[in-house]
Amino acid sequence: MQQKTITTDILDIAYLEYGTPDGWPCIMGHGFPYDVNAYAETAPIIAEAGARMLVPWLRGYGPTRFRFPQTLRSGEQAALGADLLAFMDALGITRAVVGGYDWGGRAACVVSALHPERVIALVSGNSYNIQNIARAMEPASPPEEAALWYQYLFHNERGRRALERNRRGFARQLWSMWSPTWAFDDTTFEKSAISFDNPDFVDVVIHSYRHRYALVAGDPAYAGIEAALAAQPPIRVPTIAIDGDSDGVNPGTAHHARKFEGFFERRVFARAGHNLPQERPAEWAQAVLDVRTAAARS
Repeated sequence: MQQKTITTDILDIAYLEYGTPDGWPCIMGHGFPYDVNAYAETAPIIAEAGARMLVPWLRGYGPTRFRFPQTLRSGEQAALGADLLAFMDALGITRAVVGGYDWGGRAACVVSALHPERVIALVSGNSYNIQNIARAMEPASPPEEAALWYQYLFHNERGRRALERNRRGFARQLWSMWSPTWAFDDTTFEKSAISFDNPDFVDVVIHSYRHRYALVAGDPAYAGIEAALAAQPPIRVPTIAIDGDSDGVNPGTAHHARKFEGFFERRVFARAGHNLPQERPAEWAQAVLDVRTAAARS
């Protein structure tokens, strides 16, 4: 495993690379509030199966940096998808198996929906992760609304200050609530928590959770992508979608199946919460290998 950095028009993207440079390309993205350590056990398994396994730090996390101070610290879904595509372009990767969960899964879904020619297959935690911003003000059930308390807190300055003043405490609270069956220790948490010290972390996070409710404008550079996503495009690449049966923030996504065309399989990891690849590394790795096989057959 090596830590490397690649430069795009907007970012210096830091990433971990496992396996050999001539392996089949596989890119996995982490979520909020996590980092590349979510794949610390999963990545070697996939690399051992012949992959060139790449795990980037998302914008606002770890050693990834914006190149210019004037760039809007956007956390919108279009920006995440654009970053993934730019990452592939910078590395000269024409097609890859892509995937992730939470923010990283959203980026993978965006690229899969809008640029299927660049995707061999998809593994997506919580299935169809593309936000329907036009319907963001439609309420969910009371239990679902209660689980989203942190998003509503981020909508005002009290939330920004809470995150800025206690990044680790905030993240640890969410880890515990979202993965109630995962007995992570202090060392495991701190390995990821270092990534939240990124100087742009708070700005990116706050923008993300305000933009998804149409409370702030997006970066004009991504307006075309957001317009395409507003149509809620289907995903046509071979996909394995995964939920945890103990996920404290997402109650399950069986109803998302209609958003996928072609090969689609949904799996539920027993006694797993939201941080699926870190809680169930072998099962996540197997899903990656299985969907690649399915793609080859189709």
